Amino acid sequence: MFHRIGQFVVRRAWWVIAAWIVAAIAIVATAPTLTSNTDESSFLPRHYESIQASDLQTKAFPENFTPSAMLLFERTDGGQLDAADHTTMNNVVKGLTDKGIKYVQIISPVGERSVSKDGKYAISSIGFTKDAPQGPPTADTAKALRDDAKQIASGSDLKVQLGGAAAQQLDQQDSSKLANALIGGGTVVIILLTLFLIFRSPLIALLPIVSIAVYSMVANGLIADASKAFGLNADSSSSAILIVVLFGVGTDYFLFLVFRYRERLRAGDDRKTAVVNAVGRVGEAIASAAGAVIVAFSVLILSSLGMFKALGPELAIAVFVTALASVTLVPAVLSLIPERVLFWERSLTYAVRKFVFRNKSLQPSGRWRLEPKNARFAALGGTVERRPGWVALVSGGLLVVLALGAFSYKGTFDLASGSMPKTKESMVVQNTVMSEFSAGASAPSQVYLTSTNGTPLDPSAFPAYADKLGQVKGVAQVAPTPTLSKDKLTADFTVTLKDDPASNAAIDTIGSLRTTAHSSAPDGSKAYVGGITAVYKDINSAMAHDYSLVFPIAAVLIMVILGLLLRSVVAPWYLMAAVGLGFGATVGATSLVFLKLDSQPGIMFMLPMFIYLFVVAIGTDYNILMIARLREEAREGHGPREAAGLAIRHGGPTVAAAGGILSATFATMLLAGNSLFSEIGFSVAFGIAVSAFVMAMFFTPALTALLGRAAWWPGHGEIAGHGSPTLAVVDEYRSEEDAQPAGRR
Repeated sequence: MFHRIGQFVVRRAWWVIAAWIVAAIAIVATAPTLTSNTDESSFLPRHYESIQASDLQTKAFPENFTPSAMLLFERTDGGQLDAADHTTMNNVVKGLTDKGIKYVQIISPVGERSVSKDGKYAISSIGFTKDAPQGPPTADTAKALRDDAKQIASGSDLKVQLGGAAAQQLDQQDSSKLANALIGGGTVVIILLTLFLIFRSPLIALLPIVSIAVYSMVANGLIADASKAFGLNADSSSSAILIVVLFGVGTDYFLFLVFRYRERLRAGDDRKTAVVNAVGRVGEAIASAAGAVIVAFSVLILSSLGMFKALGPELAIAVFVTALASVTLVPAVLSLIPERVLFWERSLTYAVRKFVFRNKSLQPSGRWRLEPKNARFAALGGTVERRPGWVALVSGGLLVVLALGAFSYKGTFDLASGSMPKTKESMVVQNTVMSEFSAGASAPSQVYLTSTNGTPLDPSAFPAYADKLGQVKGVAQVAPTPTLSKDKLTADFTVTLKDDPASNAAIDTIGSLRTTAHSSAPDGSKAYVGGITAVYKDINSAMAHDYSLVFPIAAVLIMVILGLLLRSVVAPWYLMAAVGLGFGATVGATSLVFLKLDSQPGIMFMLPMFIYLFVVAIGTDYNILMIARLREEAREGHGPREAAGLAIRHGGPTVAAAGGILSATFATMLLAGNSLFSEIGFSVAFGIAVSAFVMAMFFTPALTALLGRAAWWPGHGEIAGHGSPTLAVVDEYRSEEDAQPAGRR
């Protein structure tokens, strides 16, 4: 099938290129704007208690507000706040209120309970209206509050800073723009430099960048259409991840094709025949690799969390478009560029001579036509061929040792501080509030007691109930008098925790608080525990559900794809076992680096899912490419060990280049300057490197060599050398010049 696709693309190259350009323009012109959502609660289904508590709060207390931002006041000289400072603070509150800033419902005055114990800090809570949207409008409101507050306080002895959810959204928005610029720029530079060093050709270095720029527009447009059509919530980190996926996976598939194209040219094919045969030989591997990735991503539609329910299909669309372009657009472009131009190269010495001495007779080098002798990959292949048992033992043992570190994994839910530098103003406010007030004061929890029989609640039962809540370990205080709804059917108890609302200790406290709140509820009433910590608690439960559902289903579907590609029932089992070891090794290495060496309190809670997305899904590409090449060599009549050696010799450079580039592109996320992207960047870069340089290069070829023909059961009848595929020779493409023997070109 892929030979026929290659033939069509080569015959209609200009039409294929024009179709992609027209599609890109049309899709971009009609696609809606894709916005981000950073509200954690919006990612949970309605049946979780924290969401039910939020709905109850909206219904019973429509006039109440959940603090969306807060003002932090302190003296510029670090001293205690005096009466004049309190006057200035309330002038700031009144001034902001009088401005009538859009979406601002109420700004609380600064009272005695708003001042820290040492008297140096004071806070004022800001509530937004119920119709305040998530995204840029809320960030604009936060920016207006921050700028106006500073302006009103200017000339006084007070310093005022804005924190809270809205301020964090504003700072995240600014951080995301910088992160996207750094990641995008770093990714492009890495691809250009690496491809130039591999092929020593400026054109090959530029070609994937230009191609990806075209079909990334198509992918982003389709993603925006899908998000609008199916109501998917985009997370603020998805844009940076999409950049890396499009460029990383696009470069991978480009390398799969170009390495095989160059190999066919070296074998004597003319340019267009080489393109057809390259698509025919590697197209199935690209399609299978993309299929495995698309399946793994698409299964996330089953996730309980909106952030992954949206991210999975988005990435699946991006990979589908990338794979389609890799077997249509890229081959069409390659077929139009003469190989002498495409692989044009000069050594640095010749380039200097040309520039300094104006040596017009200097000609491009043609060394690309010669396959290197005694190459390192031939040596590596020889090692696997001679000692597959030892190679499997050492490489597999390394993965097992690293995987043991996964037992030290500990998650954290502080998404705000993890997604931006700690120097951002909202982070400074958050850390100050947690250190100077109760750690839980920055985001108190709520216990809603509501009547179940339509009878008003009995206020005389409130003190005993509040006392029960206050006895829960981890609770700092409970407001002595709850807020009662107008219909007297619901009471709101404000509960301040002792620990950081995003900490594991606080999340554990919520579990105990829920147990007490439910069991101690007076007859005829029911309790709901809400607040951001309760949301984190429910996210934790949702993640556990996703791990038990998404991972097994994705593994089964990927195994089916591997079975269809390899015509084998045996190979998919040990390939998936290798992928599982790679996943464990990546989680283990990340835990050791960030928890042990960097002494962080925890790793972002969604990181294992990101490792699954990229290490398990995309890392499988290299196993597929290598095992497909190994099967191809076996079908040519080579023995199991010899086939493994040849697969590494010929497929090793492709896997090493693709894995190195993709690993380096993810490593650019370390430039973003926040712990979330640092953890994602390190873990995925490490996992991809393990997938390419340990699993695909050594572990799976060695296991396949040891298993021999049994690895291909039941489709091993053709492995003995029967049914070997023949190359499609497209004689009509041969020009008089191209038809010359390879040695005379």
